[in-house]
Amino acid sequence: MGTTANKRRTDAEVTGFHASPELNAALQRVLVDLIELHLQGKQAHWNVVGTNFRDLHLQLDEVADFARTGSDTIAERMRALDGVPDGRSDTVASSTTLPEFPAYERSTGDVVDLITARIYAVVDTLRDVHDGVDAEDPATADILHELTDGLEKLAWLVKSENRKV
Repeated sequence: MGTTANKRRTDAEVTGFHASPELNAALQRVLVDLIELHLQGKQAHWNVVGTNFRDLHLQLDEVADFARTGSDTIAERMRALDGVPDGRSDTVASSTTLPEFPAYERSTGDVVDLITARIYAVVDTLRDVHDGVDAEDPATADILHELTDGLEKLAWLVKSENRKV
């Protein structure tokens, strides 16, 4: 019966995981798109008018809250991996992949289509970076899975406002 000796590591041998520049860049892409979705969700929330206004007004807050919470989760994950998130307005405006949201009041039907497209734009970014993130850090990929699942559910709920059967 053999026994294995316990080999303690030294403090110097315990370094923790540090994200590569590629992982940081992927998470930065997700971060700016989530921040932009939050901002556009609030813009839509403030300026939506028309039939089913109240229901959509409340749904838009759900979208904005999800995006804000998601951006915080991504930024804090970046910090946990010794990355430096950049959520400054200039950075978001210059690097987001979301289409620009139109100004002024918008009808509920138009807002449904506009916000659904923006939610799917964020999902596209999540799916685009997923495999590279998963190859380096499966724990971070799990966060991307949760965000994708949540956003796709929100897109379904919002776009159903315009669905006719």
